[in-house]
Amino acid sequence: MYNISCIMKIRKLKKDEFPKALNQIPQPPEQLFIKGELPPQEAIFLTVVGSRRFTSYGQDVCNKVLGGLKGQPIVIVSGLAIGMDTLAHKKALEIGLKTIAFPGSGLDNKVLHPSSNNKLADDIVRYGGCLISEFDPEMPAGPWTFPKRNRLMAGLSKAVLVIEAGERSGTLITARLATEYNRDVLVVPGSIFSSNSKGTNWLLKQGATPITSSEDLLEALGFNIQQSLEFIKEEEIKKCSAQEKEILELLNNPVSRDELVRILKIPVSEVNSILSIMEIKGLIKESLGLLRRII
Repeated sequence: MYNISCIMKIRKLKKDEFPKALNQIPQPPEQLFIKGELPPQEAIFLTVVGSRRFTSYGQDVCNKVLGGLKGQPIVIVSGLAIGMDTLAHKKALEIGLKTIAFPGSGLDNKVLHPSSNNKLADDIVRYGGCLISEFDPEMPAGPWTFPKRNRLMAGLSKAVLVIEAGERSGTLITARLATEYNRDVLVVPGSIFSSNSKGTNWLLKQGATPITSSEDLLEALGFNIQQSLEFIKEEEIKKCSAQEKEILELLNNPVSRDELVRILKIPVSEVNSILSIMEIKGLIKESLGLLRRII
């Protein structure tokens, strides 16, 4: 269990504590301050960036694509900014992944940028992630601090995932730096009618890897997709009640609802209640009069 008062303190990392990846970029940081704990360096670090003024499409993409990373040894890295950064950090926390924030300011609460994300910053630390900055703790954000911190976000990660970006945006700076640092640039395609997709679609024309699903993302990060899906399946089944597990076993071959009630020998109302919950959980589905298991 974390000592909350301890992890909420700002401390200066020793040089030998710096993440190794940051020592390998052309302009490594001279100093790093941290609040929280660095996740294990053997984890896979994925930087997620995008528009500050995201659309409902961008929000849906973030929730769906990152949601499929649940249970994987992946750390989500972003910049704590309003917009896609905030969505990425929150989704990581929601699905139990650790996340790292690089604010464009020092780490002291008096200057932490943006101040509206102070609670989110505390949650990131409280749930095993951290805030990192090369700026002195009481240094406020400025126009030049954001491009400077972007190089650390790009340098720390195995890949940068871009979800929505305008034609001229800081997101494109991070993507360019990732290319210079020999990191993978992964991009979600967007509508040709949206100004928020001009930057992402341009990146795709430059050779970035298109990402249209969690499976695409896992594959781009080097995961064996079949093994990853099996792992997720096993984890979901572990959470099932005894009755849910029994029903999943019975649905190895599709059966009708009436047949399932007959086999289970429990009241119809109880079976219907269990099945409704299982459908909401995404464990089963009913089509053409037959119940089928999904996982």
